[in-house]
Amino acid sequence: MSAPGSPKNRTVQGYLEDIEKGPRDVRHEAIRGLAGIGAPAVPPLIGAMKDERSADVLWYLALALARIGSTAIGPLLKEMKETTSVPFRKYGAAALGEMGEAAVEPILDAMREADPQLRGFLSGALCRIGEPAIPSLRAWLKDGDDVMRSCAGLTLWKMGETGIGAMLTSLDEEE
Repeated sequence: MSAPGSPKNRTVQGYLEDIEKGPRDVRHEAIRGLAGIGAPAVPPLIGAMKDERSADVLWYLALALARIGSTAIGPLLKEMKETTSVPFRKYGAAALGEMGEAAVEPILDAMREADPQLRGFLSGALCRIGEPAIPSLRAWLKDGDDVMRSCAGLTLWKMGETGIGAMLTSLDEEE
């Protein structure tokens, strides 16, 4: 078997092994390699996250999904709805939060049908995204669904000064 990071280890499975067993520099190289593979790496990455128990390895797997970007959003959200593992959801939300603005609307759509625990993780992802999520969250403050209005308000509040300012602006506009 090849050593982690060796040229023969350049398949998705090889990169996953590098993330699991390699030193830090090899793990970072594996993240770049998986990002280069793109969409075909998403299902194996999600599968590895579901099976992983090490927070360190979960973090690197989440970073790889984040680097792949928008093509990972739908499959990751789907699996987060179906899998109730707290570590999986936590690191899945971290990956979504790193994906930025492209993840905002899919996250909000997923929140409508999510259980309370998952809504909390998705709210955390929106907080990590920050300002790009604020216009959509402000729109949700006017949503007819009490739960979604509450989620929007709590998420804006968790964002701190910027989110609270946006919430107050929305309230001022209603008066």
